[in-house]
This record gives sequence, C-alpha cells and structure tokens, in this order.
Amino acid sequence: MLDACYISSAVETAVDLANTWRPIKGEDALETVEQLQDFFADHPPAGPGEPSSSARDRGPGPWRRLTRVDLTEVRALRETVRDVLERSSTDAVAAAALINDGLRRSRATPVLRHDQDRWWTEVTADTDRCAAHLAATTLSALAHVIATLGPTRLGVCAGLQCRATYVDLSRNGSKQYCTRTCAHRASVAAYRSRNSSS
Repeated sequence: MLDACYISSAVETAVDLANTWRPIKGEDALETVEQLQDFFADHPPAGPGEPSSSARDRGPGPWRRLTRVDLTEVRALRETVRDVLERSSTDAVAAAALINDGLRRSRATPVLRHDQDRWWTEVTADTDRCAAHLAATTLSALAHVIATLGPTRLGVCAGLQCRATYVDLSRNGSKQYCTRTCAHRASVAAYRSRNSSS
C-alpha cells in the first residue's frame, strides 16, 4: 500500500496541477516555462531513485532547468489528470483507462523505500523527464484513491461559476465543492433564492 503522507501530498499536487486551468474564467497558470518553474517550486518532483520528500530538500536540481518541451509535456499531463478528476464519479472505467495509459506512458514503477526504520512504497518513473515523474506521482495517487475510497471521491466543484477539481479524502466523503468559499457562495445563493420566491 502506498504511504498515506505520500498519497495526500501527491493528491494535492494532482488537484493543483488540474486547477492551473480555470475553464470558466479562461485562466491558465501554465502558459510559460517560468510558470512551470513556479509550479515545481511548490511541488518538486522526485528524481530517479529519490523519495518525494528528498526532492524538496535537494536544492536547485535538474527540475529547475525546464524547457518548452517540459511545458508541453506537463500541459498534456494536466489534461489527462483533469479528465480523470472530471470523469471518475460518472465514468470510472474511462478514468481508470486514462490513469493506466498515463502510467504506462510515464514508465511508472512501484518502488519500496526505507528511511529511519520506516518502510513505504511509492510510484516513480524510470526516466529523467520531469513530466514522467509528475505523471507517476499524480496518476498513481488518484488510482490509490479510486481503489481505496471509490471513484466518487474525485470530482468537480458544484459551484456554478467554478469548475475547479477536488479529491475528497474526508471520512464521510460528502464533499461537493472545491473550497469552503465555493460552498458558502452556494449556500448564500440558495438562501437568497428561497427568500426571493417567498
């Protein structure tokens, strides 16, 4: 089983990657190599043979030398991750096919890790392409959520003016909005609607 801390971090990375595109507002936070560098500064990928946590501590590293090719590859991955998040609750079979195809293309491999008397597994790619490592990390985390909690835990915000994606790791699994802000807006809108019709 994949490590719970690794999964939570990887799920957050997957959601953050998908949400660099805001379809309602037409905003794209991954249009330039500089924006990709900023994304990886907040979500550094592990290199071959390195656990994710050490990637954050290793300094500048090769993931800082990004190119337009890296940007193109990560944007393609973003589309896949977003498709998985959007489809999972309504067409889990299609979402699984997208995950499996993405993991195959990234040459993902499960790796057993050991550090400070603790063992865990994570999925990594056997290539030096940062997009492949990002794919292995994010897609394996989404696969883990589907396998352990069910496909309905992945979704799109119910806010009419939002369309951001989310993964619900809560105990009761009742999440419908990406943030409390969107949930509050929906609650206020419903309240106003009820009062205007009275």
